[in-house]
This record gives sequence, C-alpha cells and structure tokens, in this order.
Amino acid sequence: MLEVSNLACSRGDHLLFSGLSLTLQSGQIMQVQGENGKGKTSLLRTLCGFILPDEGRITWYGDDVRDLSEEYFASLLYLGHHNAIKDELSALENLQISAGLAGITLDERQAVSALRRLGLKGRERLPTKVLSQGQRRRVALARLLVGNAKLWVLDEPLTALDVGAVALIQELIGEHLGKHGMVIFTTHQPLVIGDIEISRLSLL
Repeated sequence: MLEVSNLACSRGDHLLFSGLSLTLQSGQIMQVQGENGKGKTSLLRTLCGFILPDEGRITWYGDDVRDLSEEYFASLLYLGHHNAIKDELSALENLQISAGLAGITLDERQAVSALRRLGLKGRERLPTKVLSQGQRRRVALARLLVGNAKLWVLDEPLTALDVGAVALIQELIGEHLGKHGMVIFTTHQPLVIGDIEISRLSLL
C-alpha cells in the first residue's frame, strides 16, 4: 500500500500544493487532475523519489520510502511524458537498455515479444529516429510489459497514441490491476479500464 501524508511541494518560491494525502492499495488506480502548472508532474516525480517534498511523508507498506531506497525503486515503474529513448538506437536496444537500468535482465526474445504486442512488429531493429511520434511512444510504453513493478506511475501515457494504441494501453493497465498492481497517472484524454472505478485526486 502506498500512503502519502500531508505532502507539500514547491517550485522555486511557488507553493504547488500542501496538506496532500492519499492512499493507494493493491488493485486500485488513481488519476491526478489539475490545470497545467498545478504540480501534477511534480507530485508523480515526488512519489518516485526524484524530488524531495518540502513537508510530509510517503510510505510503502508502512515503511518510509526514504529508508527503503532500492527496495522501493524496484517496486515502481515511472514513465514520464517524455519518451526517454535514444534516437540512434533501435526500439529493441532502447527497451533492453531501459530494462537493464531498472535491474531487469531482458533477452532479445522477451524484448521482441513486448514490442510486437505494442504494435511494432517489423520495426524492432529500426533506429527510433525514423519512427513516428506514436511509434516512439509505443517503444517507451513497452516497458510496461517487462519487469515486475507493482506500482506504475504514468505521466500522460496516452500522448501521441492513436485509438487502437489507447485501447491497448487500457487493456494492459487492466491486466496489471487484475494482478493486484497499482496505478497512479495523469492524462488529458479519457481513460476507461473496463468496469474498474478510477479514483481521482484534484490539485487546485
């Protein structure tokens, strides 16, 4: 279980939010809402430990995430709204390297299988610089299919995706929740996960 208590975060001298608390349990999904500049991305990055909060506490199954360090990081997968892929590398190489950085050993067969499920059959070995924006996004999202992260933190995961790809991502999220995973995300597009209720947190 992820618990956040009285979290406060600033950007420079500007207070983004304060007194923020939330709880996310196995099988649950939460959308963070708010206008641009209200701190949605900052909140997600704070949950991942990339930004230190001004105040408050984040715990993972009762333990402060600052004390867990690598154990906590191994339990989460963060995908930002930037793809974080290298143009000169192929889709296959990008996926294997990103998995390796997360401590996951991914052989070529597993990587190819993940990329093909994301609709990239025949493009696995092309340099990503020749792929469309939607295809590049699919390369980044293929990380959802590798590893055993329990908590998915997704910042605008549907950016640049067509209708078919959006449906696929919704399916993958549904499968993850069905395996007792957790998801917290932002999006400007509608996201529907079967009959699963999406809780919402608004940053005002």
